[in-house]
Order: sequence, then structure tokens, then C-alpha cells
Amino acid sequence: MNILAKSCTIAFAASLLAGAAAARDISVETNKTVPVRISGGAASIVIGNKNIADVGVHDEHLIFITGKAFGTTNIMIFDKAGNQIMSSDVVVTSNSANLVTINKSGASYTYDCSPGCRSVMSTGDQAEYFDQIVRQQKGLQSLNDGN
Repeated sequence: MNILAKSCTIAFAASLLAGAAAARDISVETNKTVPVRISGGAASIVIGNKNIADVGVHDEHLIFITGKAFGTTNIMIFDKAGNQIMSSDVVVTSNSANLVTINKSGASYTYDCSPGCRSVMSTGDQAEYFDQIVRQQKGLQSLNDGN
């Protein structure tokens, strides 16, 4: 086999391996969790931005991705030998069907109204309102963490 044919064969094999490691985008709503099945045994999982999404591990073939905040990050999964077995973008969306934004004197206040209305963090809301919700979320998280 000549050098050009060998190079083409190697490039084709590499593209097949890269395609096997890439996956479709994973979409999850904020404050919701989706299961993701993994072909091959996962040994380590890395998520780009834990402020956008988080990962819970059930076993080496099943993980759960939870949307934490609107945005996009990525996830990479490696086997015991350090080979990448999956790489995907994680797109966290909000369920805007339940969101209501009130504009009062030029300031925005966002609420999730399902079934009753409660304040939610939304980029662009009035700064003091947003900061108050952030403080409440941090307080709730510290209670959940046992701190």
C-alpha cells in the first residue's frame, strides 16, 4: 500500500473513532434531571461549568445530569484507560411556559407560576431582587449541605 493510501486509511479510522466519542447535545431544563446512558464503562466524568449543570453517577453506565442555570457547558467521559468515550454539549434551558416577568417602573421581576407564583433568578431582573434570590438560594443550599 502506498503512503497516500495509508495516510487516507489512518485519517478515516481516526475520524470514525472521533465520531464514536462525540454525542448529540444533551438538553435539560433548569431544576430538572435527565438520565444519560453510557456505552462503555465510565471511570471519570468532567463537566465544564458546575454552575450551569451538575452530574450524579448511578453506575459506570448511567449518569444523571441536572440543569442548574440557563446556559451551555460540556461534559466529557473517560474510561479506565483514559480514553474518551463521550463528549457532548449540555444545553440548559428554562421552561418559559411557566415564567412571568413583571416590569415595574423599568425594573424586571421574574416569577415561576406553576402552580403558584414564586420568585426565580433571571438574568436582567432588578439587581436587589436578583441578589435577594441568590442569597436565599445560597441559604437553602447550605441547609441541604448540612453546613
